[in-house]
Amino acid sequence: MKKVLGIFLTCLLVFPMFIMPVRADELKLAENAKAAILIEASTGEVLFEKNADEKLVPASMTKMMSMLLIIENIEKGVLKWNQEITVSENAASMGGSQILLEAGEKMTVEDLFKGVAIASGNDAVVALGEAIAGTEEGFVDMMNDRAKELGLKNTNFKTPHGLDEANHYSSARDMSAIARELVKHEKVLEFTSVYEDYLREDTDRKIWLVNTNKLVRFYDGVDGLKTGYTESAGYCLTATAKKDGMRIIAVVMGEPDSKTRNQEVSEMLDYSFAQYQLETLLTDSSSLGKYEVTKAKQKYTEIVPKEDVTVLRKKGDKIGNATYEVKLNDLKAPIEKGDVIGKLTIKENGKSIRTIDLTTKEDIKKANLGQLYLRYLKDIFTGDITI
Repeated sequence: MKKVLGIFLTCLLVFPMFIMPVRADELKLAENAKAAILIEASTGEVLFEKNADEKLVPASMTKMMSMLLIIENIEKGVLKWNQEITVSENAASMGGSQILLEAGEKMTVEDLFKGVAIASGNDAVVALGEAIAGTEEGFVDMMNDRAKELGLKNTNFKTPHGLDEANHYSSARDMSAIARELVKHEKVLEFTSVYEDYLREDTDRKIWLVNTNKLVRFYDGVDGLKTGYTESAGYCLTATAKKDGMRIIAVVMGEPDSKTRNQEVSEMLDYSFAQYQLETLLTDSSSLGKYEVTKAKQKYTEIVPKEDVTVLRKKGDKIGNATYEVKLNDLKAPIEKGDVIGKLTIKENGKSIRTIDLTTKEDIKKANLGQLYLRYLKDIFTGDITI
């Protein structure tokens, strides 16, 4: 069997008509916000937007990018949850929201992250940023590099915390993109979903943490993500909620007060869950067939999507047929499960709608010369190879 590249496969899939985002003047959502956006997390479909690309001050929503870098570095092994960080003079000097760190104090990465995710601690996020990059400025450079990797066009960070600083800005759309990336790390939601907790509980410096995102307590399904407020930013919030397998991300910027902010985000979430539903076409374990791998210990491997293939549709909308196309790179061992080895393109009426990375169902080890020789002999005897 020859290695197959650029395979086209057709199957019947339940798929909606393409969903166009609703304009602000068509739907009375986020009326008081300077900018807003509403998206479904797995597909990235925009359900509603208002001035979504306007450059505005994000305040502490900035910390979503900081948390993204922190969790990524923890997953890479740069930091460990139980690792103790010594707080610098710089980190301890941060104003605004804080967990009252003192210079020279030692606190674990987990507790510092808790201080960022729940209480929006400016001192805690700087301490973690310095532990990763060496300096606050170096960490900010990493934030901006990551923003470029995500394709953010209206974002520039000057701090890891979001206190007012010249030329520090983002947009509702860019904030939603950061949030969409952040919620892929479910460990983060274990922290952002906590309404209250304590630090230094058994000491005379015990501090009570209360989540700045009140929707965590008062809106069913909300498990994050980040509030923000400064005088120049107004009241901001990126909230995420999950119901019936569908995760929604709502962003508002420049709200007049916290009550309006929470009410308008709640209305955005209500609209999403009332009007839309998510359908899973393929899971990350759905086999798309077996394909030959060059120089592999096992000759063939199963190809699977790197993530669930989902589609969003309005409740009650008519459904149609769709096709998908598998295009593989040159499959050559070794390959680790999770490595991108091709693309799955979902099509409707011949038009590409969504593209998903493909990977192998398991790790593929490289064969040694003896294994390759024995396979060669076997192929001769079975007729797979003629000489």
